[in-house]
Amino acid sequence: MAEGPRLFTIPAHRAFADALAAGLIRQFGGDDLGLAKGLVLLPNNRAKLALTDAFVRASSGGLLLPRLVAIGDPALDEAIGAALDPADDGDPVPPAVAPLERRMILARLVGEERARAGQPVDAAEAVRLAGDLARTLDQLLVEEIAPHRLRDIELNEAMSAHWERALALFGIVLDRWPDELRRLGRVDAAARRAMLFERLTTRWRVAPPAGFICAAGVIDSAPAVARLLRCIADSPRGMVVLADLATGMDEGEWQALGPHAPDAVSGLSRRSIETHPQFHLKLLLERMGVNRGEFRTWRDGSDHDATIARGKAVANALSVADYTARWTTLGPEQRRLAGISAAELATPGEEAQAIALALRAALEPEAGELIGTRTAALITPDRGLARRVAAHLQRWGITVDDSAGRPLSILPPGTLLTALAEAATQRFAPLALLTLLKHPLVRSGAPRAAWLSGVRALDRALRGPRPAAGLAGIDAHLREARHARAALEWWPEARALLAPIERVFAHGAQPLGAVLEALRTTAQALCGDALWSGPNGRAAAELLNEAEAHAGHGPPTIDPASLAPLLKTLMDEVAVRSRQGEHPRLAIYGLIEARLQTADIMILGGLNEGTWPGLPAPDPWLAPRIRAELGLPGLDRGVGLAAHDLAQALGAPTALITRARRGGTQPAIASRFWLRLQALAGERFERATALEGWTRALDDPGVHEPAQQPAPVPPAERRPEKIAVTDVDRLKADPYAFYAKRILGLAPLDPVDADPSAAWRGTAVHDILERWAKDDGCALDRLHTRALAMFEGAHPMQRALWKPRLMEAIDWIVAQMGRNLDEGRQVLAVEQSGAVSLAGVMLTGKFDRIDRLADGTLAVIDYKTGKPPSPAAVREGFSLQLGLLGLIAEHDGFDAIAGKARGFEYWSLSKKGDAFGYVTSPVDAAGKGDKVLPEDFTGVAAGHFSAAAADWLTGMRAFEAKLHPEYAPYAEYDQLMRRDEWYGRE
Repeated sequence: MAEGPRLFTIPAHRAFADALAAGLIRQFGGDDLGLAKGLVLLPNNRAKLALTDAFVRASSGGLLLPRLVAIGDPALDEAIGAALDPADDGDPVPPAVAPLERRMILARLVGEERARAGQPVDAAEAVRLAGDLARTLDQLLVEEIAPHRLRDIELNEAMSAHWERALALFGIVLDRWPDELRRLGRVDAAARRAMLFERLTTRWRVAPPAGFICAAGVIDSAPAVARLLRCIADSPRGMVVLADLATGMDEGEWQALGPHAPDAVSGLSRRSIETHPQFHLKLLLERMGVNRGEFRTWRDGSDHDATIARGKAVANALSVADYTARWTTLGPEQRRLAGISAAELATPGEEAQAIALALRAALEPEAGELIGTRTAALITPDRGLARRVAAHLQRWGITVDDSAGRPLSILPPGTLLTALAEAATQRFAPLALLTLLKHPLVRSGAPRAAWLSGVRALDRALRGPRPAAGLAGIDAHLREARHARAALEWWPEARALLAPIERVFAHGAQPLGAVLEALRTTAQALCGDALWSGPNGRAAAELLNEAEAHAGHGPPTIDPASLAPLLKTLMDEVAVRSRQGEHPRLAIYGLIEARLQTADIMILGGLNEGTWPGLPAPDPWLAPRIRAELGLPGLDRGVGLAAHDLAQALGAPTALITRARRGGTQPAIASRFWLRLQALAGERFERATALEGWTRALDDPGVHEPAQQPAPVPPAERRPEKIAVTDVDRLKADPYAFYAKRILGLAPLDPVDADPSAAWRGTAVHDILERWAKDDGCALDRLHTRALAMFEGAHPMQRALWKPRLMEAIDWIVAQMGRNLDEGRQVLAVEQSGAVSLAGVMLTGKFDRIDRLADGTLAVIDYKTGKPPSPAAVREGFSLQLGLLGLIAEHDGFDAIAGKARGFEYWSLSKKGDAFGYVTSPVDAAGKGDKVLPEDFTGVAAGHFSAAAADWLTGMRAFEAKLHPEYAPYAEYDQLMRRDEWYGRE
């Protein structure tokens, strides 16, 4: 036996994997099979790859590698081979319960207990809570804390009722869970892992392996892991190598970290500093029963190491808060972060571009090199930043995949399944339906072009207010909608694919398996095998297959409305990794994947508070005080691990740290790690000013030349020879908008699933009143019924918000018409078009209604669902529509209508005072309110129209944008005219 445990540490300024490989080759590489007989335990599979690459770099020729085993591997017993042969150890370790099967069982238990407590939750929420419950249960198992200790906790008055209920529910579930495991003949994966570690520890204490055993880079402080590491350290040919153990830290600072024993008098203990990067290592050492003084520094290094001074400076920057006062006594060399630069950008987009530039620069050859040989890696916990950087690198044809993977929920198969579930849940509301039908996986083969043509036709037909719910509502809407012929011809193809899932979702709550089966079969019908191809598709197929297989263990029924959030919860936890197309010298890592990795240039991105370190995830089951009493890790222990990851990454020869001053919508706070490095270095905190400048300059055009106010001058032959009375105001107030509409032929589209717009409401009301006049002869007792019929099949929101207002206004029209009849007034015609030649152009118009007044003159009526034009607009020569219609009538422009127009009325259906509906006029017989006299109105309108026609229709005046903006409220063409670039500028 060795005289003492063989314990080593590799400082942060050394490349861990390369130093480890060099040392193992030096110690065991002399014998051809010396390395091959050995076993190296590593924290994860990415660390295995890193060490393999390091062995390749360190070897000058062929090399037989030791067996590399990740202790986090779920199949640890298979990975470690004969060392866990059950033949000599009695009964085999029971298999672990499948993760999703466990999740579903816990969800059912949570749902049952919440319902029994009078706080029922739907299936999606039960699955979410089950995930948190499983994580808390795993922590109890890993820390070897018996669940019955929950019963021993004394709750005081300060404990909220919420935590009391959560603790009681947690205890009930934990009581029922062992019975479920016994029924299945399984154990928890965390418990099984601990059993394997115990069995391995027992085996190696009695019969150590013939070859060497090295546990390297393992920072898991679980008791079972600690006992295994101590066993390895005590083995004759065993060794434990930790990363960046602070052997030189002041003893007082080391002891301040904790964990602290309770005070003998008060029974209270000091709070451990779990946010420090050395806390988890100190806890591991205590559980191993060793002292940091027993650790020796690993003697080997590599060409990828930084300086010792850098490592000490970073350690000083991450000191315990109570010990940072000594920074003032440190010399310049102890505070200098040589080789580390910082780039602070304005936005996350700029930060991503700066990182991409730095990665791209690493590929360029340095002085004396024919080709570039440097390696570079981005380390960031921000997956959004990682995706942005990868997208920017594509600008130069560089493909770098994020080794941390991307959640299935944002990948095409995941978004397709979510879109399908949401569309069915919303009963195929237009926005959800079009999102589904336009998905890139739907009909992705040869029929894609024809399919998209049909979807575009459907898109046009569904613009405007939402039709009635369900596929039948779409059917009815397409039959009645204008310009929907192409959509109506194509729609049956899509309808046939969606009808099966509609039938299933219409049945309400039902077994999860049935809902998932309907989702899968409909998705298959829409997309074919393309949905399940590639790594993304295979991940989606495996998740759905497992969910269907284990659905019977979960909540007995699910409301289909809960399916989309349930799927998103599960898919968010599935990371899909693709190693296709990886660049040989560039990499993007998450924090876990980056451990033990090596690169010449390490870029640490996203150093903002809440990102690095991230915000601790709350535990909905156990309050922080309960966790502390049980001995569970604090919620902020992840901060210490993130700090340790940062210190390791800063050990590269060259390091760059980056942050953005703003997050998505608000200012961002610099990470506590950034602030500590900055405070320690002071004026020596090196800024990557050149990189920041390149980032801003890359897409900077240099000179910004905003557009001038547009004023096109089309030739005479392109100018319209005919104009509608409704376009005259647009021509005068905003000639460019008239130009865009009439000469360019551009028309805006209504939004999809829009609230009923003023234009749409006006059209609907005009349609009611026209049919009432033509079909019912303006019978006063028929208008109310006809208006009600319009809401048959309408969307419930439309009926609820608009119907009461409209019906009150309709009843006002009936009453007003009755008063008019009593005064001897009669309706001559409704909704009739006419035209007259005036000022060299054809003026056309369509009136809503023209009445014959008792004195024989004409009254022109215009229905308004909104506010009528103001008298001021009429005085300025705008809002002359009624006058121009009267002018056409006086010139016999309308069939069977003759006479002088003296009445001009707006019948508004909007609210005035406490009632809906009123009549107003732009003229006044006495000229009150500075209004035009009735007998002058058509002449005034003719004069203004003739002047406008002479300028823009028969003349050559330019069509200026927003000539009179106060009378140009419409904004359909503001973007086309680039209004915001020039409006209001001198």
